[in-house]
Amino acid sequence: MCYGISICFPTLQISKDEKFIFCTCGTRVNVLQIVTGKIVHSIEQILVTASKALLLKQWDWKQAQCTRSWRAIHNVPIASMTFDPTSTLLATGGCDGTIKLWDVVKQYCTHNLKGSSGVVHLVEFHPDISLLQLFSSASDCGIRMWDLRSSQCLCVLQSHYSPVTSLAFTSDGASMVSSGRDKICTVWDLKSRTTRRTVPVYESVVLLPEDEDFSEIGVKTKEIHFITAGSKGVLRVWDASSARCVFAQTLPSYGDPRSLTYCLPLPSSLRLVTVTAEHNILLYQLPSFTTQQQFVGFNDEVLDVKFLGKGDTHIVVATNSSQLKVFELATSSCKILYGHTDTVLSLDVFKKGSLFVSCAKDKSVRVWRQDPDSGQVCCVAQGCSHGNAVGSITCSRHISPLLGIVAVSPNDKLLVSGSQDRLAKLWSLGAPGADLALLGVFRGHRRGVWCVQFSPMDQVLASSSADGSVKLWSLQDFSCLKTFEGHDASVLKLIFVSRGTQLLTSGSDGLVKLWTIKTNECVKTLDAHQDKVWGLHATRKDDRVVTASADSNITVWTDVTEVEQAEEQAKQEDQILKKQELSNLLHEKKFLKALGLAISLDQPHTVLKVIKAIRQGEDGAKQLEKTVLKLRQDQKESMLRYCAVWNTNARSCLDAQAVIQVMLTHLSPEELLQYQGARAHLEGLIPYTGEVGRSPSEDEGIKPLMPEKVSADCVYDGVR
Repeated sequence: MCYGISICFPTLQISKDEKFIFCTCGTRVNVLQIVTGKIVHSIEQILVTASKALLLKQWDWKQAQCTRSWRAIHNVPIASMTFDPTSTLLATGGCDGTIKLWDVVKQYCTHNLKGSSGVVHLVEFHPDISLLQLFSSASDCGIRMWDLRSSQCLCVLQSHYSPVTSLAFTSDGASMVSSGRDKICTVWDLKSRTTRRTVPVYESVVLLPEDEDFSEIGVKTKEIHFITAGSKGVLRVWDASSARCVFAQTLPSYGDPRSLTYCLPLPSSLRLVTVTAEHNILLYQLPSFTTQQQFVGFNDEVLDVKFLGKGDTHIVVATNSSQLKVFELATSSCKILYGHTDTVLSLDVFKKGSLFVSCAKDKSVRVWRQDPDSGQVCCVAQGCSHGNAVGSITCSRHISPLLGIVAVSPNDKLLVSGSQDRLAKLWSLGAPGADLALLGVFRGHRRGVWCVQFSPMDQVLASSSADGSVKLWSLQDFSCLKTFEGHDASVLKLIFVSRGTQLLTSGSDGLVKLWTIKTNECVKTLDAHQDKVWGLHATRKDDRVVTASADSNITVWTDVTEVEQAEEQAKQEDQILKKQELSNLLHEKKFLKALGLAISLDQPHTVLKVIKAIRQGEDGAKQLEKTVLKLRQDQKESMLRYCAVWNTNARSCLDAQAVIQVMLTHLSPEELLQYQGARAHLEGLIPYTGEVGRSPSEDEGIKPLMPEKVSADCVYDGVR
């Protein structure tokens, strides 16, 4: 099935139901669900894609499967692609100036259009499929109109002085608006193939949806109106007939303009999608032009991350940029905060979760407040007294002052600082405004100290260092109580979790490790990052952890300890019930059900007990044969695997040989070899089964019980 979507790097597309965004990410194409913000698929290539290897691939993106692939016939890479309105014809524009049309249903090339000069940047079908017209634009800046019945170019529309970037058709197909890199928009009459008006907007263009009421933004007539977006980051609405701007979006004042590089209409839901120069995707609701959702496409190196909000519903992220990003975890929607003028280096959140602070290379500290109802964030205070970049910041837990150092004790009476001089120092805070008093020094690290944290429960603190170790210190005598070693590189961050009984650490090796303090044991290693993990933070409930790395990835982890314990308990209870049921079945001599149940428990010793019980009963040999032959194939595979082990032990080899005799007597070698691992199991049986013709007196305990019609040599030949 074909979904009428083409991916042309590096743009994005929207599904016809306007529920999914298809955008590029490196060599992959991500399928992003708009409502939840989740990436439902992330595959190297999806839908219909073109590669540098000159291959076209058609994908069923909902199943994440490639349905077919074929050579593009182009001699050079494909620069543009589009589907017709019926999603049955695909047009591809090559860097060699040729355009090819493909029937994706019957799977063959239908047209080869030549005549364009240079790279074909744009291909677009006329919305009225009955006209069978294709429009294209190449490096010569002209717009070619192709008649697909005759494969001839009907005309070349000349107006632009640089390559055309977008085409938009009116609903009746009589008019078209084009925009180019020359920053002008041209309105075309397609019947007369002439220019109706040229509007110098200096931006890209999409048409405003027709038959909707946009009077609140100055649209008073039924003439063609279009929306433009460009380097100023402002969306504008223009009247094509008068070349007049009737509406300009009002944006809040901030330091950095968000240049818009691409826009796409969603007419069914009256929305507009734009892409910024920072690769962010914004969804605007029409006609108010308010931001509905925003997805961040590129984070660069993530330097710090913290949970935010009353219920830890958001995270605030500092990247290698002057902007802060606040993500809503439920939808992945993002708000970008402007204020700092240089890279933000560190973050911290106050106890209640609605206030947080940031510090940056611009020598400033800022305080931000999040509205608990709307989720909007604004800067409420700023400090600029530092003489150099502020590298770290922390919030007190009860009082309001901010401290440009690293950790404050839970009672706000102590402060600890760590430095590249390999020392951590403990200070007394005293009264507000008083000087800090040095209480003691923690010595022992061999290299610089990256992070220090107070325990939330005990009179201890932990420190991490570039020497790859984490140390636990006593606040009473400043001695080292424990040392945790396991990272192969610098330990950048650490936090106490599980009510102070465990430590979570992150390193420049990209690993996150969970330590149990009592035993000094690393109980879990989380490997999800490819570079330094700078950010590490836990929710107030200790049920989730967020990590952020220099690999641009932010990962939220959920504590599943209780779930796993519940599953393990349920599993144990189920095992007990099954064992009781097994005992009852044996007592009732229901051997087939007993053997099947024992195999399902995957306990070879229990299965052996059942085999022995069958053999010791009345007419045991026939009962064993009858029971084994009624087993399913997968159960017989398990039996063969168990027999290979039993056969190595003198106490169980006779039971193993009895089962093997049944299987070799009634199953052909070809059938046996179809079993999983059969070759290895049969080869393992041979050394312990004995040699054909050997006297029983040589070893009465393991004499062969091979049937007359199947010898050991036959078995060996079968597995050779």
